[in-house]
Amino acid sequence: MLFKKFSLLVFLWVSLALTIRAQDTVQKVIADRTNSPEQQKKPYVILISIDAFRWDLADKYQAKNLIKLRESGVQADYLKPAYPSLTFPNHYTIATGLYPAHHGVVDNIFYDKARDVVYRKSDKKMAVDSSWYGGKPLWILAEEQKMLSAIFYWPGSEISMNGIRPTYLYNYNEVIPIDRRVAIVKDWLQLPAEKRPHFIALYFPQVDQAAHKHTADSEEARAAVQIVDDAIGKVVEAAKATGLAVNFIVVSDHGMTTIDRENTIPLPKAIDMNKFKVPPGNVLLHLYANQQKDIKPTYKALKAEATTYDVYLSKQIPKVWHYNKKNDLYNRVGDIILVPKLPNAFNINGIKPDPGQHGFDPAIRDMQAIFYAWGPNFKSGLKIPAFENVNIYPLIAKILGLTFSNKVDGKIKVLAPILTNP
Repeated sequence: MLFKKFSLLVFLWVSLALTIRAQDTVQKVIADRTNSPEQQKKPYVILISIDAFRWDLADKYQAKNLIKLRESGVQADYLKPAYPSLTFPNHYTIATGLYPAHHGVVDNIFYDKARDVVYRKSDKKMAVDSSWYGGKPLWILAEEQKMLSAIFYWPGSEISMNGIRPTYLYNYNEVIPIDRRVAIVKDWLQLPAEKRPHFIALYFPQVDQAAHKHTADSEEARAAVQIVDDAIGKVVEAAKATGLAVNFIVVSDHGMTTIDRENTIPLPKAIDMNKFKVPPGNVLLHLYANQQKDIKPTYKALKAEATTYDVYLSKQIPKVWHYNKKNDLYNRVGDIILVPKLPNAFNINGIKPDPGQHGFDPAIRDMQAIFYAWGPNFKSGLKIPAFENVNIYPLIAKILGLTFSNKVDGKIKVLAPILTNP
């Protein structure tokens, strides 16, 4: 019995070691890059994303650091995610200022007709293949203009565009402890002026992980909020210790709601899987027709049987989502999409979905996110109406003094009034 327990312990340690080893924890640095003399004079911006941090969670769970810091600067009633309110589409929207249908990452999983390939956010090869990603992320914009950037986990940051990527980069992993991440940010800010990044982006997944499995109303979600709030407090203190005047922007990609996981929607009978490709999804189903002639008959059949979900032809998708056929620049949105009505969700592969979900209409209250900002370039004690997250891109470019000619959907006029020098 003792030998069996010892063997099990060894097995668990080996498994843990292999898991850690499998994750990329090494910082990638382009050693020969420096800030230009002009860029060394520019402000600093740290952009922090808390995945799934719903608009009400700071107050609901008394996130003392975030509450104190937002009151010293600017806070929006809420931040409007892009549709669909999912992680990869929205993080890349924040990074590029483009709606998902305009930058190409239209879902966490989708089908590309031209390639005859299904994109999956978990596929490491696709994560580094820039041909899947449109637009110009903020870190690329900065690097092109001789301003250094540092990214600590951000969807889309692992790609190289025209041979350019962030000077300092950590790929996504769950191994590096939060305190170590804080220390790394401090190390970046303590580098010599010519090597110091002026744009830093951080990503915290803890709230999303807890809220998916246990809902946003759980004790696990409360604990995750406290962990992240504590970490942000430490990042702010670390920045203060450097003596630099740093601007902070804290956002989330979307909120979180609770679905009925016991009474899910199976694959509708009207869908013939020999005629359509249907990637898995709980909150949005894309139907890609093998032949155009099958679209309208299937649409009509779906409309006739649908009670717990809405059915849209691609050209009929609500304009407010910027997701219809006219907006679909990369032809990656389904010919037909199915959108469940809350609290319903799809289950087409027999795997019961987590109780916490997002991806629904951004107008739904539970989908709405946060925007807090403070620092030398922001006004103090200001509350502003809700706005779309595409407007964050031109705001950060303005603070950093970066110019851009690439098309973006965001407008600087939306957030210019929150700056001390608009």
